[in-house]
Amino acid sequence: MTSSVPYLLRGLHEWILDNSCTPYLVIDAAVDGTIVPEEHIKDGQIVLNISPSAIRDLQIQPEFLSFSGRFHGIAKQIYAPIPSVLGIIARENGEGMWFPREFEDNPQPPHPNRPKLKVVK
Repeated sequence: MTSSVPYLLRGLHEWILDNSCTPYLVIDAAVDGTIVPEEHIKDGQIVLNISPSAIRDLQIQPEFLSFSGRFHGIAKQIYAPIPSVLGIIARENGEGMWFPREFEDNPQPPHPNRPKLKVVK
């Protein structure tokens, strides 16, 4: 199945806005393909305000999310693969959701071990 994260992001984004709060997106900046302003990364993560007044052209697709925003007056395009999204929360109260880390589509299967059975008499 495809990742549920983009669907949850859309719903939570709307829910946070409907409750007159500010949606903040937490991104793992170390994930390959992530394009965010490096000067705002702290401890490998970046927190971004994704309210309609702060950004433009928000797209939440099955594989990525993107939008444009201004950082110190300079317009920047943000691109984040869905596996880089750690969570979405409301700034005012911390309500929202943290997402489990997603891994490769084809994880290595565990090595089969022989069963350890005993005969019970």
